[in-house]
Amino acid sequence: MTAIPTIETERLILRAPEAKDFEVFAAFYASPRADFVGGPLDREGSWRMLAMEAGHWQLKGFGRWILETRQGGETAGLVGLFEPEGWPEPEIGWDLFDGHEGRGYATEAGRAARDFAYDRLGWTTAISLVKPGNTPSAAVCKRLGCAEDGTFTHARHGMMHVWRHPAPETRAEARPASQEAAG
Repeated sequence: MTAIPTIETERLILRAPEAKDFEVFAAFYASPRADFVGGPLDREGSWRMLAMEAGHWQLKGFGRWILETRQGGETAGLVGLFEPEGWPEPEIGWDLFDGHEGRGYATEAGRAARDFAYDRLGWTTAISLVKPGNTPSAAVCKRLGCAEDGTFTHARHGMMHVWRHPAPETRAEARPASQEAAG
């Protein structure tokens, strides 16, 4: 089994998805906040989505982490590496749960996930897919130094804008942006 690493940033802990995350996960996927990421979903669909997130790690050796705030321990979202069947190439994606938007968490965690992909997994490129109208996610892409790189049309999700992340050697941000915790 793939051990899911824990990564700590200044304000966040990126950790493995767990059953205890289900209620906040289900609330997110039942809300309009999930419109851009395959929602809304009922509780069964949300359970399947949470199981898929955990299983992605086992099938691909990487995946998305649950975001937990360091101060208060709140479950704030889901951020990380994603490449399911039908995706054009590896993606860095983020979903913030209600009440956690507008704090810079997606940018902070997205940078940590990208550093992990480049520095630990040896990725040489990554994209983020953003549905039309999702201006907050497009803004995160810009803050991460991404450039628009065309569109991609998925059979179920429809047309999405492709944002290309800067190559590992051209990242302008000071590194390391995160540190991997033991365990």
